[in-house]
Amino acid sequence: MKYIDLGGSGLRASAIALGCMRLSTMSLKDVSALVNKCLDLEVSFFDHADIYGGGVCEELFGKLFKEDKTLRDKMILQSKCGIRKGYFDFSKEHILKSTDGILKRFGIDYLDILLLHRPDTLMEPDEIAEAFDILADSGKVRHFGVSNMKPEQIKFVQEAVKQRLIVNQLQFSATNTGMIDSGLFVNMEYDQSIDRDGSILEYCRRKNITIQTWSSLMYGYFDGTFLENDKFPKLNEVLDRIAKEKGITKASLAIAWILRHPANMQAIPGTTQQSRIADIARGADIELSKPEWYEIYTSAGNKLP
Repeated sequence: MKYIDLGGSGLRASAIALGCMRLSTMSLKDVSALVNKCLDLEVSFFDHADIYGGGVCEELFGKLFKEDKTLRDKMILQSKCGIRKGYFDFSKEHILKSTDGILKRFGIDYLDILLLHRPDTLMEPDEIAEAFDILADSGKVRHFGVSNMKPEQIKFVQEAVKQRLIVNQLQFSATNTGMIDSGLFVNMEYDQSIDRDGSILEYCRRKNITIQTWSSLMYGYFDGTFLENDKFPKLNEVLDRIAKEKGITKASLAIAWILRHPANMQAIPGTTQQSRIADIARGADIELSKPEWYEIYTSAGNKLP
């Protein structure tokens, strides 16, 4: 398993993480089997949020920790807060209350990483700073980050908080490549030249902020996987050919494509299948050439200028 230093913080994490949003419908036995399969594969990073399953996903992990007292120390736990029913809330009160709820559901004393879940346009950075100071000083949270933020939003928060923001969670896959497209089509009259995120890819690379990719095997917002999908015949044809050449599956290759980027990203697929996580884990050990990377990129319908 490839390991990366998250945001230059010294926190070493597996380049592949398990997104835990879909675990709430699984039995405790099946969740236990999936988690242990991940650990066997050295996938030791688990991404949660307080809204996943209405807190059930975190509660399931809490039950696992009660059953196995050694389990918590084998993993890196990340959760997110800030999304409430009908609005976003980065107030000091909510951040603190939400974090306490997360820790209670997990039945643990600290989180490795807490992310602000999507931007809150009504955020007051000074309140965020006060909350982060309390959480850091009490030992409840060791590292902090954000999700779905563009450079000026990150700067706005970072200028107020003492703790360095080490990750930014963004949507990225072979079929969701906006952060790359705009950089390739600079100063051209094409839709791909539209910069929707303020050159977030280059900003994160410059500032040593690890990009965590959500929906790593998905297309659209939550429309489903592009693997074996009739909407993407050329992409699947190319993935199938290159995967066979390398003796891996298309899922492995799709993850290897993400990890090939020199931004040193961390892929967060949200599978609930042990067989799929095993395929995905293999992707961390696969190296792609530049021609292979660009062929996959263009086969997904992306163009080069």
